[in-house]
Amino acid sequence: MRILAASFVLPITSPPVADGAIAIDDGGRIVDVGTRDRLISNYPGTALEDLGNAAILPGFVNCHSHLEITALRGALDDVEHDFRSWLLKLNDLRSGLSDDELLKNARLGALEGAQAGVTCFGDIGRMGHIGIAALKDAGLRGIVYQETEFSPDNRTAEKDFQKLAAKYEGLIDTQTDLVRIGLSPHSPYTVSSRLFELIAEYGIINRIPLSIHVAESDNEVELLQSGTGFFTGVYEKFGVEWSSPYCSPIEYMERLGVLSARPLLAHCVKVSDTDIAKIHAYGASIAHCPKSNSKFGHGTAPFERFLDEGIPVGLGSDSVASNNLCDILEEGRFASLIGRNRAGSERFIGAEEILRAATLGGAEAMVMANEIGSLQAGKQADLAVISLGHPAQQPIADIHTALVFSSNARDVRLTLVAGTVVYRS
Repeated sequence: MRILAASFVLPITSPPVADGAIAIDDGGRIVDVGTRDRLISNYPGTALEDLGNAAILPGFVNCHSHLEITALRGALDDVEHDFRSWLLKLNDLRSGLSDDELLKNARLGALEGAQAGVTCFGDIGRMGHIGIAALKDAGLRGIVYQETEFSPDNRTAEKDFQKLAAKYEGLIDTQTDLVRIGLSPHSPYTVSSRLFELIAEYGIINRIPLSIHVAESDNEVELLQSGTGFFTGVYEKFGVEWSSPYCSPIEYMERLGVLSARPLLAHCVKVSDTDIAKIHAYGASIAHCPKSNSKFGHGTAPFERFLDEGIPVGLGSDSVASNNLCDILEEGRFASLIGRNRAGSERFIGAEEILRAATLGGAEAMVMANEIGSLQAGKQADLAVISLGHPAQQPIADIHTALVFSSNARDVRLTLVAGTVVYRS
């Protein structure tokens, strides 16, 4: 067993502990959390690492990422004003990259996350094996959601499902205690209604975690509610038969039985109060990606409405092709500030709520809160240690605001997953 001590320990589920410490057993689980003096007294002779002027908190959970396209960081910024062009250019560039290039850069993306205090990823990949390898190589925890290909035509749904199921089943044996496998029917505009039904049924029967991009843009809403817009041009180009359901994206997910699978829904920018109530009623969760949403000009999701409704909500960086960074502290700061400026915003989201979303909220959204997300006895010792010595952080009047509004990835000193150091500055 060993003890880590620092100026502050933030359990998340209870108030911060000044001059705090955390005891970790040899199996990588938390034994105790409290003041430095109490833990030293209760566990005499235990090795102590004093981290000094720093904060120890649960590792950050990035619950929506795309590590496999880390190679495209900055390569699409010239078309980000046109979502159709961005999607088409993404597919063109990705198809020209070899597995070696994708894996090399995915590893860099995972390392970037570890250096930013991220201990768990919810990663979506067209080539799931790339994300799996990247997380394993970095020693990180996560769920890799094997994604569908472009498959919006009901006429090919059975074949599309068989292909996806074969990919998923081919990855099952690569699961570990840290890295699990899920499925991602990409979005309402790239997956046929019948394929959605098949995946939802398969996921429910086999208890497979699902993650979906949904209610992300005006173009998506126009397609589903009116059957018009630029996606119809894409369908015509590829000879796809597709019929509009004439409803909101969330209602569409409900009709197809997808919400019954309690998926992790990425974005949810374009949602009504009725949609939000449906998400909560079905026990689905949300990955909030404010920087990516803003970079595309898609708008601002009603983050505080999700929280007040009681929906499990975590933060996601999305891919670095649409955000450019994987820094959950920065993502949280941006989430708070842009949320305050959203038209119709009902209240401010404070620093303490942001830290909860970045840790326990993400763990709840990924249905992993029984193992990670807070510093409590029995949970995995997934930790981030943030230095508090930078001039930009001084003076520290409140530890929550110092972390959210004055800190970023630059300040991460140490990252542990299951008690094992995966990054030390």
